[in-house]
Amino acid sequence: VQLQASGGGLRQPGGSLRLSCVASGFTLSTSVMNWFRQAPGKQRESVATITSGGSKNYADSVKGRFTISRDNAKNTVYLQMNSLKPEDTAVYYCSTIYMFTRYWGQGTQVTVSS
Repeated sequence: VQLQASGGGLRQPGGSLRLSCVASGFTLSTSVMNWFRQAPGKQRESVATITSGGSKNYADSVKGRFTISRDNAKNTVYLQMNSLKPEDTAVYYCSTIYMFTRYWGQGTQVTVSS
């Protein structure tokens, strides 16, 4: 199982970014996929989840601003982040559970600052 995240960067407050996570080694279409984030000095937290059936869940802090989606043909999960705030600054990780083991991507840095 491999998860390759990309798309992070520096944005001003109010800006947008789209993160991508390319998956391999398992069947994306039948898997629950997650985006987590970890800010400096804080615990890693769940940001968004998408199930194999397409149901989505979000942390309260990002509801209405972030959208998780998947393209099974491209084995890719996305996190569209709009109306970014300084408190969104963190390393973002895609993740899944396969064969009872949680796998993590390498993380991509998102910095929101003026």
